[in-house]
Amino acid sequence: MAARAFVWLGGALFVSALLLCVWWYLFVIGEPQSFVSLSALAADSALFSVFALHHSIFARESMKRRLGSIPPDLLRSVYVYVASLLLIAVCLAWRPIGGEVFSTHGVRSIAHIAVQLGGLWCIARAVARIDPLELAGIHAPARGEGLQTSGVYGLVRHPIYFGWVLAVFGTPHMTGDRLAFAAMTTAYLVAAVPLEERSLRRTFGDEYGRYALAVRWRMIPFIY
Repeated sequence: MAARAFVWLGGALFVSALLLCVWWYLFVIGEPQSFVSLSALAADSALFSVFALHHSIFARESMKRRLGSIPPDLLRSVYVYVASLLLIAVCLAWRPIGGEVFSTHGVRSIAHIAVQLGGLWCIARAVARIDPLELAGIHAPARGEGLQTSGVYGLVRHPIYFGWVLAVFGTPHMTGDRLAFAAMTTAYLVAAVPLEERSLRRTFGDEYGRYALAVRWRMIPFIY
């Protein structure tokens, strides 16, 4: 009973962190303000690096083995707890950079919003192909789950990442803070993809190799 409460509370924290991040992106770093300083950019980069390092290190099999004292069915939930708290810290401790890159209006603004909605649709379709409760740490990873290769996974091998890029760069109003956040998160995803694919190749073997040959693009069609 206590274990179930723990994982469900972790799932609630996960959803809360995502909602906070969306609100922060829309209403905090989207607010126009004068340029502050580049020193804020360095501080924000260091702050986000802590979040990124947790994702990269905790997801490695060697680290999971070192955390053998944690019950296997709670390991994902512990990961989600830490990641959610770090994401909340990024949003609340972010130092304003300021400045405005561009602001669109009319038809161009509608086109930008369409790009963002396309990104959210891509993320939703990709998540629907897996277990959202596993993503939130509520369900343990399913054993023997097949490799996803159809739908949006037939466009790029990491459609959630592709959707994220569309969502954060597609904004019709790009402030300096939004651009910095978009660049940091996308750079992290680009760097993380090879590590993630190494794990996928270990898990699925030749099947993943055939999939990689069939779907050439890892994250962004015709680019990467």
